[in-house]
Amino acid sequence: QVQLVESGGGLVQAGGSLTLSCAASGSIFKINAMGWYRQAAGKQRELVARIDSGGSTNYADSVKGRFTISRDNAKNTGYLQMNSLEPEDTAVYYCNSNILPRSMLISRDYWGQGTQVTVSS
Repeated sequence: QVQLVESGGGLVQAGGSLTLSCAASGSIFKINAMGWYRQAAGKQRELVARIDSGGSTNYADSVKGRFTISRDNAKNTGYLQMNSLEPEDTAVYYCNSNILPRSMLISRDYWGQGTQVTVSS
């Protein structure tokens, strides 16, 4: 059973920083892309950042220059470094990863449980 567990959310003042972590566990053969999404109250879930297995990244325009996504393949863990946080960044942040389990022939997307990030003005 593959699981994604996020950590690192919390309350921070505007201009502050937080680092989110997403640890994948279970019987994993390969992790393909990893990504972070967020969903603010009353809004649709949106892509924040994504990193593929080769390390190529893409970001939402609203976070470019402020957020950095990375991964540690040896630890099966992804990270989202968030700097210069703004109240508009307040949301539940979800980790997403496309993973091929050892018991499967086809990879699929997995989601974490979500972690709350609140930025006060």
